[in-house]
Amino acid sequence: MTPAVDGPWARFDDLDRGEALLCLPPHRVLTTTRTDEVAGILQQVHDETAAGSWAYGFVSYEAAPGLDPQLPGGWTPGQPPLVWFGLCAEPARVDPLTGAGVPPLQTAPWRPDWTAAAHARAVGVVRERIAAGETYQCNLTDRLRSTVTGDPAALYHRLALAQRGAHNAHLDLGRYVVASASPELFFEWVGDRVRTRPMKGTAPRGRTTAEDEVQRRALRASSKEQAENVMIVDLLRNDLGRVAEVGSVTVDELFALERYPTVWQLTSQVSARIRPDVGLPELFAALFPCGSVTGAPKQRSMELIRELEPTPRGVYCGAIGLVAPPGAPFRARFSVAIRTAVVDRASGAAVYGAGGGITWGSDAGRERAELLAKAAVLGHEVTEHQLLETLAWLPSEGFRHLDRHLARLADSARYFGFRSDRDATAARLRDAVADRTAPTRVRLALHRSGELEVEVRDLLPAGPGPVRLVVDHEPVDPASPWLQHKTTRRDPYRLRALRHPEADDVVLVNQRGELTETTIANLAVRLDGRWWTPPTSSGCLPGVERGRLLDLGRLHERVLHVDDLAAAEELAVLSSLRGWRPAQLLPRPRRPLRYGADREASRAAG
Repeated sequence: MTPAVDGPWARFDDLDRGEALLCLPPHRVLTTTRTDEVAGILQQVHDETAAGSWAYGFVSYEAAPGLDPQLPGGWTPGQPPLVWFGLCAEPARVDPLTGAGVPPLQTAPWRPDWTAAAHARAVGVVRERIAAGETYQCNLTDRLRSTVTGDPAALYHRLALAQRGAHNAHLDLGRYVVASASPELFFEWVGDRVRTRPMKGTAPRGRTTAEDEVQRRALRASSKEQAENVMIVDLLRNDLGRVAEVGSVTVDELFALERYPTVWQLTSQVSARIRPDVGLPELFAALFPCGSVTGAPKQRSMELIRELEPTPRGVYCGAIGLVAPPGAPFRARFSVAIRTAVVDRASGAAVYGAGGGITWGSDAGRERAELLAKAAVLGHEVTEHQLLETLAWLPSEGFRHLDRHLARLADSARYFGFRSDRDATAARLRDAVADRTAPTRVRLALHRSGELEVEVRDLLPAGPGPVRLVVDHEPVDPASPWLQHKTTRRDPYRLRALRHPEADDVVLVNQRGELTETTIANLAVRLDGRWWTPPTSSGCLPGVERGRLLDLGRLHERVLHVDDLAAAEELAVLSSLRGWRPAQLLPRPRRPLRYGADREASRAAG
């Protein structure tokens, strides 16, 4: 992924469209740490690109007073420059990022600057200032810090593949490396029109499609989130009006919901036709910083930010993008530098910013949860996963429970944003067994692109006697969406199975001490004459056979604990592939069961 070049370089990945641009070392660098040179640098970028060059780079948040002297800011030693642009030839079109070939990277735990209590105090101050009429909304942010060892390009991989948005950018300046997975367009300038897409309003994703829909509807209906969004839309309408032809500013879209792997975002679009005398410096002077990362009114909110936030934002909350010559598909395109990390190669230090808009209706606990949800991309594992279904095909009846398998696959595909065609999948499965005459195990893997892989093998008879079970001591996280979907991310299950070679299968428990499932099947426990299975809220796969038996009333949901295994009248494991199989519990391991610990296997499961 890292090109063999000598000097700065950059790449921009639009993972929505599957497009990417690679910018090679520039023939000239335009940069400054001086506020009074910011506008001049932008004018040079405008002039050089008008003459045929391309430019890539960033404008740091603290460059603001170089564009409007009334705004606070200024460079701090040890920070990246206020402005950095490389003038280069036309970028090369390259393949977009995938999970393959990721360079090695080790990161220490990411630690926020603010404790929860300190963040709550800052939220309280903002609410006091709102009550005093100083501001309507203030965007309050924290910095999370770590140290990295290895290629910083791997951090970009991690962020971009976690976010999978349209505005990913990786800038390698030498000492500083910027890794941005911003989902937010600052502005795009095409012809005589400029459009902005302010993003304000966030909700965490659910674990399942049903939970996700609840979160989506709640965000869409939230008067608080809508009020925040409208404030920023109004601010941007006003900002665009400073450079627009009279009467040309329009709100093209209001409260659009955009789905990302860890959060839902509420987004609007404002556009305008700009005056002929407006160039890059004038656009930045009117719009920068984006109102979504300051608040409203902009100047007073930025003054409050400077008072409350203990460290400068730097590139975070600034703008990252490309400027192109006339005749290119766009004249300029910049993202708001959120979901952005900066690595200082000199020290190995890495910093990532996250935050949210504070209004009178804000609750400090919910604001902290939103901040941490936006930082969840830092823990994303850089692996491409596929969705799985394992089906039994029998000569006498065909595929067992085919409709239920296809429905579950389609549901997971919607959740993860995979392309999926139910009819094509069914046809592919039928083709795979067209020549089979014996019981068959069919493993189907669906890729994000919609590509299908089918593996066929004989379905061997199950072994004699009951399935021998043990309980594993390593708890799983019931909040993890990975436990609700059948995917190729099987390591947490494999690790638990390998720890217990004496058993046929292993029972998992969650951080609350509740039973969940086994490594390859759902679990059933007979108590007081009825068969019970853990609810999906405990953290288990909604198995096909489990769902069928629940619908028939032969199985019932109930929170179960380890002690219920010993008290059970009978035990069983069940799956669509093998059906219902009696089970027995082997003696407990000598190691005590431990719940609630922040352990490696639980993180892998999440």
